[in-house]
Amino acid sequence: MGKILVVDDDPALHQVIEGALAGDGHSLLHATTGSKGMELLAREKIDLAIIDYVMAGMDGLEFLEQARGDHPELKAIMITAFGTPEAVLGALRKKVCDFLVKPFGVADIRAAVSGVLVENSVVEIDVISAEPHWVQLRVPCDLAAVPILQKLLIQLKADLPEDTREAIAYAFREMLNNAIEHGGKLDPAKYVEVLCVRLKHAIIYWIKDPGEGFDPSKLEHAAVNNPAGDPFRHVSVRDEKGLRAGGFGILMTDQLVDELVYNERRNEVMFIKYL
Repeated sequence: MGKILVVDDDPALHQVIEGALAGDGHSLLHATTGSKGMELLAREKIDLAIIDYVMAGMDGLEFLEQARGDHPELKAIMITAFGTPEAVLGALRKKVCDFLVKPFGVADIRAAVSGVLVENSVVEIDVISAEPHWVQLRVPCDLAAVPILQKLLIQLKADLPEDTREAIAYAFREMLNNAIEHGGKLDPAKYVEVLCVRLKHAIIYWIKDPGEGFDPSKLEHAAVNNPAGDPFRHVSVRDEKGLRAGGFGILMTDQLVDELVYNERRNEVMFIKYL
């Protein structure tokens, strides 16, 4: 359990967070302004800060910038509104552990806090470029990075139809999972490179893993190579190899995006969704 500082200028949101977390044994401190939050941070040993991006006076990013001066290892969760790329990309640059996207529920709060404090799923993601039209990242080969990146990138596409957002999110998740698990061998000392480019009429994703590539004809653990009469053969293969459930990534991605291409070694993949 931990001591959590909530910094938000909405009293009702403090009540929601208090109600969601108090039963889990956490101790909560509350501040309605960034300056009051800084005062509490100076006096108390804080395990986690939950910070709203939009606040009068000092906003969430400014608070985190100042807080990290004296508390560089402070764990933080940023509350953001859907469709605010400045908040999302800024928060990622400040190495937040997770996002709470409005509107969110009790389960979302508890899951985010549990991931940071209980499961300690904090992943250091290097931000190479944080322009909304050009997001470039260096991601450790740790599957814990996938949910936060999926949440991040889907927010940057808030203006797109829901079915398009969902298709892109699924394709990205599956391709990143494959790169981390098979290319990076789940070794957090290795990195996957990710690039997302937003054009006027298309979105392009490029993912490069540190592996040696693969032979597509030898992917027995993938649904794309199942024989016509046995559409689930890969499930038993994955069980035998001790792999996570799945294996539909390449097959589904090929159906959800408009173009899917690999380099010669097949340790780099690019997919395109036309708008």
